[in-house]
Order: sequence, then structure tokens, then C-alpha cells
Amino acid sequence: MKSAILAFLLVAYCFCLPNPLFKDATATVITDAQGHLLGGQIANDGQWRFPYSDSIPNKFETCIIQFEDAYFYKHPGFNPISIFKALKENLQANGIKRGGSTITQQVIRLARKGQKRTYFEKIIEIIMATRLEFSASKRKILTYYASNAPFGGNVVGLDAASWRYFNRNASQLSWAESATLAVLPNAPSLIYPGKNQKRLLEKRNRLLSKLLENSKIDSLTYRLAVAEGLPQKPYPLPQSAPHLLQKVAKTNQGKRMQTTIDAKLQKRVNYIVNTHYNQLKQNEIYNAAVLVLDVKTRQVLAYVGNTPTDKAHQKDVDIIDKPRSTGSILKPFLYAAMLDAGDLLPNTLVADVPTKYGSYTPENYNKTFDGVVPASLALSRSLNVPSVRMLQAFGLDRFHHYLKMLRLKDLKYNANHYGLSLILGGAESNLWDLCKSYAALSSTLNHYSDNSSTYFSNEFCEPTFFASEKVNFGKITPDKTIFNAASVYLTYQSLKEVNRPESDESWEFFDDSKQIAWKTGTSFGFRDAWAIGSTKGYVVGVWVGNADGEGRPGLVGVQTAAPILFDVFDVLPNSDWFAQPFDAMQEVSICKQSGHRASPNCDDVTEAFIQVSGLKTKPCPYHVLIHLDKNENLQVNTSCEDVGNIRHQSWFVLPPLMAHYYKSKNPFYKALPKFRADCLGENSVSMDFVYPEEDNSVFLPKDFDGETNALILKIAHSKPESTLFWYVDELFVGSTKMIHEMAIIPIAGKHIITVVDEFGNTATRKIEVDL
Repeated sequence: MKSAILAFLLVAYCFCLPNPLFKDATATVITDAQGHLLGGQIANDGQWRFPYSDSIPNKFETCIIQFEDAYFYKHPGFNPISIFKALKENLQANGIKRGGSTITQQVIRLARKGQKRTYFEKIIEIIMATRLEFSASKRKILTYYASNAPFGGNVVGLDAASWRYFNRNASQLSWAESATLAVLPNAPSLIYPGKNQKRLLEKRNRLLSKLLENSKIDSLTYRLAVAEGLPQKPYPLPQSAPHLLQKVAKTNQGKRMQTTIDAKLQKRVNYIVNTHYNQLKQNEIYNAAVLVLDVKTRQVLAYVGNTPTDKAHQKDVDIIDKPRSTGSILKPFLYAAMLDAGDLLPNTLVADVPTKYGSYTPENYNKTFDGVVPASLALSRSLNVPSVRMLQAFGLDRFHHYLKMLRLKDLKYNANHYGLSLILGGAESNLWDLCKSYAALSSTLNHYSDNSSTYFSNEFCEPTFFASEKVNFGKITPDKTIFNAASVYLTYQSLKEVNRPESDESWEFFDDSKQIAWKTGTSFGFRDAWAIGSTKGYVVGVWVGNADGEGRPGLVGVQTAAPILFDVFDVLPNSDWFAQPFDAMQEVSICKQSGHRASPNCDDVTEAFIQVSGLKTKPCPYHVLIHLDKNENLQVNTSCEDVGNIRHQSWFVLPPLMAHYYKSKNPFYKALPKFRADCLGENSVSMDFVYPEEDNSVFLPKDFDGETNALILKIAHSKPESTLFWYVDELFVGSTKMIHEMAIIPIAGKHIITVVDEFGNTATRKIEVDL
């Protein structure tokens, strides 16, 4: 029986400690890559109690042992002499006068919170304290105490107390500060910074005197320590990355998480955002977000989810992962996709003329047209009409498939839902996904150059902001992931040029010392402004706008987001430009004027490296060989001129509508010479409407006299000297020669405009007139 009882007591002793010892809710704490505190979120019970720390500073360890338990490293969990002295004093005083508890016993009492301070409870503490001494080292017991001791108010634990009372890490505290914290748990409800300062000062100085007496500190350190003042009130915890803290707390609540954030960079980016916010709010633009990624590691280096605005303007909303209209920010992906597929060369001419697809009529920002423009320039200038025409030529479903491979999670619908407006902001995405995509493009080039012209299978992966996570780029493979290296390089070459969407504002933001591939974007209604840029080492993404979606005049990417982008790049290290991926390229002859592969008729040719897939593009269609008389003024053929007198010349010829707009900005463009009158078999002619557009609705206003203004019809003809005959609903209204414009005043309703030239060629337009 005795043995059974003994065995029971032994088992009970072995399992008397709760597991875990402390179950209290803790604050969520994030640090930077070096362990510096970025911010904390208070525990669910309203206490500033940091997660358990397995380290304790030497100064605090010395102070707490000298103050609470000088024989800590010698006793088995309780100190019989201290207990005897305490019992004697308490009996003489007829009450609790002295505790006599060791640090180990105090750890047990903290774990068994709410228990009355009775002699029976003291016996239980002693038993459990000895058990704790068997299962944990002295050092670990000290860390238990430091992490759970009360320090006044709602501050629990050394780490929280050092930040709340001294605004720095516990390892950075002075002797005076460490002594101050060491005496607080003795009576945390009576004495703490801001309350009973005199008694607190006396207790601290007594401890410092004891440290001097026991040779723990020297006399100079003592004099300096007692001269230090006391903290007057708690400091707020650092909040360098509050929105990242929110994100971390969703999946790691109550934990201490080391992030990849660079604290110095985060502080600088915060300052940049705050500075621009003070300017932007003058125009009632209240929100902005910035994300900085390391291309090589795909780690987040800075995370600013919003401006320091107020709650009325949703300062707590993390914009970085919120879907917003993309504006023009997807255009580089279309350009890269067309290069990758071999549908385009970098400077291939793209039409920039009035365009209409059904009811959709894209317009350039400045409402003008260039006729034709090199594709790379269309991208760097962010021209809308060429972009829509490129998307229509490439294929909406085809481009949508590329975007899905980029894993843009806010692209939730099929291609037909977005239509051709997809390239101009018809879809939504977020700053996180867009930055990770640009980082993947940059990393594709870096890996291709660093790994013998090979790719990684998981290049387009998720970035990370946890220091414990390492991004897995997958296996080395000879096959591209999405875009080949040459297409990315040529896209970046275009984006490296000054990005002037429609004006000169961006020139002042261009920094010659840093080669940056960057792109801006502005959503319809001036609701979202974007700027994303990349160097070989870093990607910076910026969004500016209002969280509630309110548009504002001047909320344009190049005016609001680009200045922030370049300010952030200014505080980042310089890096070399990307190495050219020659193994993915082929040197070919290019027609300088058209950007196509040179045909035999091209007279101005240069050698250039293009993506290998571009070899399947057609030769230049715009240069033709024409035959001129000996004076080179008129076209001739063998029907009217001897072969020996005919001069052969290459000529750059655009279709009439393109030529009409092109020559307005290119005064040296020369139309084809006329045929000599005595020649037979003239070349074919062509014509096209300049205005109105197909299926266009036309409103005719009235002037001050109440008279309806005329509708001016306009057409471009390859032979302006030809006579054109105009009809409205099969009714002849007149003819034109050289200048092909016709003024009419039609009645309200639908009409068909027909134009016939003297060679029998016909052009028609359907319009609807509203008076």
C-alpha cells in the first residue's frame, strides 16, 4: 500500500507541471531581417505581452538575481533560509510581511495565476518549483520569468517593458534602465513609470548600490547610473510596417516573426511616402502604397501598405493586395508576348489611326494620331490606339492565356468579359502580383545570363516576407517558363527609354545615372495611378489614388506615382544593366524606317539582334520599287518610256489613312509621284475615310444664329489629284479634287455615305446623326 501511494505521489510529482507552462495570449511581433523591432499588435487579452524569448540580457540577469534571488544558481528551487526568515517575520507581524520566494517559485506563481497567497499554496509552489528545476535549466527558468513577469499597467515581460518604457531592445538597456525594470515586478501595481516615481527611484538606487557593493559594477558606472532619470510614461511601440504586421497577424497571431524587411530602407520609404502624401492630399488624393522586392532572392525589402492618412480615408486598409484597375501597366506583357510569339519585332510599325471595334473606340491620351509608330515607341509612350490594335492582331484569348500564366489572381473572368479594353485597364490586379511579375521578368534575364543560357522552372513564383522562407525557383531547364529571355530583354530596352505617355512631365523624373526599366499606368476616370520599375537588382512598385475609388484630376501615373518611384530608386544601390542574352537572339538586317526585316527594296538597312522567334516575321511591306523618268519627277513604265531612260528607286509608302496622319507629324514624308499622263497600266489606287468613323454617332450643334453646323466629311486618297464623287443615301451631293472634304447638313437619323473616285473605287461609311 505504501509503495502504491509512493508510486502515485511520484507520478503526480512528475506530471505536476502544466504543459505548456504558460498559455497566455501574446502580442504579434515582427522584426526586420536583422532582428530589429518593426512593430507589434497587442495580445487578445489587452496585454503587451511579447512571445516567449529564450534569451536574457546579462545586465538584466545580474540585476534581477541581485534584487530577487541572490542564491538563484545554488538552490534547488526554494531557499530554506529565506523561507524561515519570512515565516518568522510574518508570524511576528501576524500577517504577510515578507515572501521569501525564489525566482523559480515566482515563475510557478505566475503560471498559476489567480491563486491566493496562502501557506498551502506556498507548499504547492515549492513542490512544483523543485520539479521545474529538474526539467529546465536555470537559464531557461530565468527566461520564463523575464517573459511573464508583470511590469506595471498592461505591460508584461521584459521585451515589452523595455520597448514601452525605454523605446529600445532589452539588450541595449543601460545599468540604470535594467535596474529599473528589475525592481518593477516586485510591486507592479503600485510602482511603475509615471506612478510613485519617488519610491521607484529609491528602489532602483538601492539595487544599484547593492550592485556596487557586490562588485557587479564599478564606482563610475554607479555614479552615472544613479544620475539617470526615470521614464515618465510608456512609449508607443514602433510601427514601421503596420500593414505588413496586419498581414502577418492573419496567419501567425501571437508569434514573433522575423521578416525580410530592411529596417533602414523601410524607414526611408516611409519618409518618401509621407512627404508625397502631404503634397497629394492638397489635391484630395489620400492613399498610396509602395512595395520593394529583391530580384535575386524575391524577398520583400520594404512594405508600405498605405499613407499616414486618417480613418476617414481608410488609413488601415492595406492597398498592396487590393484589386485596382490596371490602366496601362499590362502593356509590357503584351509587347513581350508578341515578341515571344514571333508576331512582332521591336520597332515594327504599328498603325496609330482612328480605330473602332464595334462600339469600342480607343483614344490616345492627347487625342491625336501618329499614323504609324514603332512598337517600342508605342510602349514607351504608352499609346492606347496602337496597343489595342496590337492586342486585336495578337488575339484576346491568346494574351489572356499569358496573363493567367503570370498568376494574376484578380484576373477572374474569361477574355470576352474584358474585351479589348483589357490592355487599357479593363481588368483589375494588385500591386503585389504586378511587382512579382516584373521581378520574375528581371530574374529570367539574370538566371539566363548566370546559368549558361538556361531557365528555372518556377521563375514566376510568389515573393516572401518571412526570413525563414527561401524562394524555390525550381529546376534548371532549357525551356522558357513563359517569356524567352530575348523578349524580356527587348521589352526592357523599350521601357528603359523615357516614358512620356503624352506629355513632358516624365523628363524631370528620368535619372541618367540609373538604368531603370519602368512603366506608368492610369486607370479610366483618374482613379488609379501606377508606376513599376526594375533594375537588375530591385523591383519597385507604386500605386497612388483614393481607397474608396474616387477619381481626381491630375491623378496620372507619370505625375503622382512616378516621382515616388524614382525617389525610392534613389535610396537603393545602383546596379548594372541586364546582360544581353545573345544565345536567344539572332542578328539580322532590319529596315530602319519600318522596323521590319529588310526586304530587297529597303534602301536604309541596319544590323540588329532580334529574338529568334522573330525570324518568321514578314519582310518590310512598306518599301516598294518604283520606276521614274530620267528627271525622277514622274512615274513611268515601258509603255511610255525607253528602258534605258527609266530610273529605279525604293519608296516608303503607307496606306492612305496612315499616311494622312503620319505626314502631319513627319513633314519629310513624300507621297508617291504621279504617273506620266501618256503611260498605261497605272498602279492601283486606294482610299479610306478619315472622318467619320464606321458606325459613328454624330451630334450637330447649332451656332448662335440657331443654324445647324455642317458635318465635314473627309477622306484620304492615294492620288489626291483624282476626282471624287460624294453621295448621301445614294443622292449625289458634290465632287472634290486635291482636298477631299465635303460639308453636308443631313437630317437626323441613319445615313450611308458613299464616295466613288474616277477609277471606280468605292468607300462607304454608316453614320447616325443627332441634331
